This record gives sequence, C-alpha cells and structure tokens, in this order.
Amino acid sequence: MANKPGRRRFGSVRKLPSDRWQARYQGPDGLTRTAPQTFESEKKAAKWLTLVEAEVIRGEWVAPEAGSILLDEYAPRWIAERKLSPRTRENYEDLYRLNIAAYLGNLALGAIRPATIRSWRKRILDDGRPEPQAVKAYCVLRAVLNTALKEDGIIRDNPCRIRGYDRYHTPERPTVGIVKVYELAGAMPDRFRALVLLAALSGLRWGELIALRRSDLDLTAGTVRVQRKLATLRSGKTEFGPPKTDSGVRTVALPESAVAALRTHFGAGFVHDGPDGLVFTGAKNALLRSGTWARAVAWRSTLDRLGFPKGFHFHDLRHTGNTLASTTGASTRELMHRMGHASMRAALIYQHATRERDAEIARGIDQRIARATGQRPVREETSPDGERVEPRGG
Repeated sequence: MANKPGRRRFGSVRKLPSDRWQARYQGPDGLTRTAPQTFESEKKAAKWLTLVEAEVIRGEWVAPEAGSILLDEYAPRWIAERKLSPRTRENYEDLYRLNIAAYLGNLALGAIRPATIRSWRKRILDDGRPEPQAVKAYCVLRAVLNTALKEDGIIRDNPCRIRGYDRYHTPERPTVGIVKVYELAGAMPDRFRALVLLAALSGLRWGELIALRRSDLDLTAGTVRVQRKLATLRSGKTEFGPPKTDSGVRTVALPESAVAALRTHFGAGFVHDGPDGLVFTGAKNALLRSGTWARAVAWRSTLDRLGFPKGFHFHDLRHTGNTLASTTGASTRELMHRMGHASMRAALIYQHATRERDAEIARGIDQRIARATGQRPVREETSPDGERVEPRGG
C-alpha cells in the first residue's frame, strides 16, 4: 500500500519550537532513537534518515550506544574468552597491559579511529617500545576490534587497517655452515649432541624438540612428527600443548645423518622406555629449560671458543637448517611446510607432493653434509651387541 502523503516509510521528522528539525526512527531492535543532532531544514533531517535506513537494509546498522563500551572493559574479556593456549593468553595479557591499556583503555570502542591508532603507535615507540613489540600489540588490538565489528556488531568499522603497521623489519639472523654445526654438536655433552644436530637438520623449534616422545619418531621411515610443544608460563610452570597454529602440526623428513645421531642417542640410554618417554631430558631425566640448559653446556663460552657469530642463539640453528634446506632446491611452499609456517589449507592441498619432496630435501641435506665433512651418510647404526637400535614404543 502506498505511503500516505506526508508520512515517511522509515522514521519521522518534526519541527521544534526552535525552528530546527528533529529526526527519529525505530531501530531493528525495536527501540526508538533520536538523531544526535538537530537539522536546519526538513530536507536535511529526511536525508539523515535515508542514510540510516540504508545502513539497516545493508545490515550495517549499529546501535549508537553500542560503541560506548570502553576498551578496558571489552579487551580483557576478549582475551579471557578466546580459545588460546596458556602461553599465548599470557602474551596477549602482557601486550595489552604494557602497550595498550594505559594509552587507549579509557576510550569507547566507537571513539577509536585510524588517527587514534597512528597517534598511539607513535607514543609507544616514543616511549621506548621496540618496533616488534609495537607490531604485536597492534595485531592484538586489531583482533579485538575485529571481533567487536564482525561478531558483536558494536562498531561500524575496524580502525586498525593502516598499511605497514602489522609488519616490521627483522634483521637477518646469523647462520653457520654444516661444519660449524658438527663442531658445536661435538663440543656438547654426549646427552645433547643429537639435540643440536636435530635442531639444525630438522628445523624444529626448541619447544618442539624438548616435547618429543619416542612415539613421535620413526627412525625406519626417517621422520619426526611434531604434535606438541613445551611452553614455560609466567609463573615458571611448564606445560605441554599443541603448536600455536595448525601448520605447526607436521611430519618432517630427517636426513640420515640426523637419524644416525638419534640412534646413537637411544643406544646410549638417554631416553626413557615407553612410547611417551621424552627424547631429550636433563641428566636426572628432568624437563629441559632453555636457561638452565644453556648454563649446563656453557653455551655462550662454547660458541665464542668455536668462533660462532656474535649473538648466535639456539633458535638460529633452526634458521641454519632452513637455509641448508633451501640450498637443495626446495620451493618456498616446501620450506614453509617443513618449518611449520604454511596454512593448513595449503598443507592439505599439497600434502602428498610435500611428503615426497620433503624426503628429497632431507637426502639433499645429507649430500651437502657429506661434501662438507668428507663423511658418507650413515644408513643405520648398531648397538655394541650388534643389534640395530630402534626407539622402543615408537
């Protein structure tokens, strides 16, 4: 039925005693709202209602009062309610507390604009925050506001859309040649030689290495399954959990050189029996902690004595392994799979090819080891009684 003359399809306007015009409308939630300002003409009031109606039709309408929730109310609740590992939750809490709360916490969500974000970033950098920390804080804030926009519908857009704010320049980390890796492994106590070699030849992270169990290794196939990591929480407590992302769950092909080192490691009795026996532990079979381990093996002085680059970290063995794998002709996608950086979707699409190519990459690493050290890859190793050494329970 056609609208009656003088009646609007959406909302209404009326003239006030002040000779200005007021616009009112009923929102999708059934509540009647008045425009936040008055208008100098009926035409302008009607135009404002037309814009509001268009937002309702497009599904983009947001209750004006919704954005009045303070960031300090919304963000901590977001962090508490998200499905996060304990370590990641602590990291997000620290990033918010140290970099966001004091600067933006008292602002309403709807009041945060791109200009606010630019000013905030400059302030935290001026206050001495390292750029990587500023980027991580920005990414947390963006995720919080993305939920406010897409799931809760309490803001109209996400102000964290500034190009370049979600990345930073990372200085190239030092790497070493394979001969240096073997020198370092040889300088380690017997219990930790395989740990150093596996870090460099598989590209696993520290937390992934020390979480490995017998059942995660298949020395016959020459593979290691990465299914979990060990994280140290703020309290000092350690906790096993899944890798941070789906792409971190992966199977990595090992060079025969790494398999041989693991056979020696198992044969020396350094690993507990049973499928859940940890592959790498301390002298009293205790969980390894990076700081304690570094002191126990005199990490820094050993690196200095062997002539390693200044500032070389254990994690740089992973970079060394990635560099070594890249010299075999591995593609970027294959390297991302091996290092646990690919998306799950991409990993599934290329799963079969990746497994075959990863084995080729491992063989290519062996060939480079042989050329660098003058040694042929060892195909298998036996214990003193002549029996082949295999991880029990795996």
